[in-house]
Amino acid sequence: MDFTFTDEQQLLRDTVTRFLANRYTMEDSRAAAKTGPGWQPEIWRAFAGELGILGATFPEELGGLDGGPTELMIITEALGHALVIEPYVETVVLGGGLLQRAGGPGTQSLLHQIAAGTAVVALAAEEPTSGGAWHDISTTARRDGEHWVLNGEKVLVSAAPLATHLLVTARTGGSRRDTAGISVFAVEITPGALSSGLAMQPMRTIDDRRAADLTLTDLRLPAEALLGDEGQAWPSLERAYDEGAAAVVSEAVGCLRRVLADTVDYTKQRQQFGQPIGQFQALQHRMVDMYMEVEQAVAAQYLAILKLDAEPRERARAVSAAKATVARAARFVGQNAVQLHGAMGMTEELAVGHYFKRLTAIESEFGTRDRHLNRYATLVDGR
Repeated sequence: MDFTFTDEQQLLRDTVTRFLANRYTMEDSRAAAKTGPGWQPEIWRAFAGELGILGATFPEELGGLDGGPTELMIITEALGHALVIEPYVETVVLGGGLLQRAGGPGTQSLLHQIAAGTAVVALAAEEPTSGGAWHDISTTARRDGEHWVLNGEKVLVSAAPLATHLLVTARTGGSRRDTAGISVFAVEITPGALSSGLAMQPMRTIDDRRAADLTLTDLRLPAEALLGDEGQAWPSLERAYDEGAAAVVSEAVGCLRRVLADTVDYTKQRQQFGQPIGQFQALQHRMVDMYMEVEQAVAAQYLAILKLDAEPRERARAVSAAKATVARAARFVGQNAVQLHGAMGMTEELAVGHYFKRLTAIESEFGTRDRHLNRYATLVDGR
């Protein structure tokens, strides 16, 4: 696999990395997560105005830079390395991808807002009984004159408390687990929406991000809220699932690189029996094993990114292989990093504990390792 960056891609990588190193501190982001609004809006605006990364993968006519999967990888790996909690994957990857594929005047306006940093989008796809399967939908949408009326529940909607718009999956036809009959609706978050048909129960997740459970009770939406053709949203949702999984795989690689580097540095400084613990052969072997897991995760990341534009089965197979590989690496590297840091590993003072929490969340985000191993086996068997 040849991942030699072009001059423009290298400039993007250097610019984003330098910005995050200089402007994005662990102290400020954790303070915003734990006691503040849950994110740093000024950083989000800088992502749009100073860096241009919110539109980097959008076409130029939508206010973007016409980038592709490689630019997505560069950005998400850098965000993972800095442990950024702002909702890039939710807004740009999931929301932006679904809106581009849906088309239409309303979606173009919202995409311009995303690129400009004035809109935040959250996808409400999972339900209490779906087990992470996006096609297992009980939420319904029915026509009522010139409106749609939605009823149902969504759980763990990442970034919902920060969002200006929700994209909600609902069934307009078919039975509960059918892939046919699924539609997506755009919901603008207004005080009126939260008081008439949409209830939100916010929460802070283990990795210091914001999410919410949603209850939709006779939520009335205008006809133009429907994205794309009625009942035909599954192919676009399936691609969004794979793009989101590939993005968090890349984010995990950024986290893993940082965790490994911090652990090696710590073992060079921590003294025991009159010498740095990094000189003990048993610990050196442990860190070599960690390094091997990180390198396998990097290779899996490249595979997933290279196949995002492939035909659906090939894309899904590559993404599932990558997600399963990275889930294993996240657990092994994260747990060993914490152990090698001793009692300090899970304190608020050291970054490694925060990275460990994020890696733990990534293990199950967009499907667990077991789910992706099963999906991969099914795709290989051709069933």
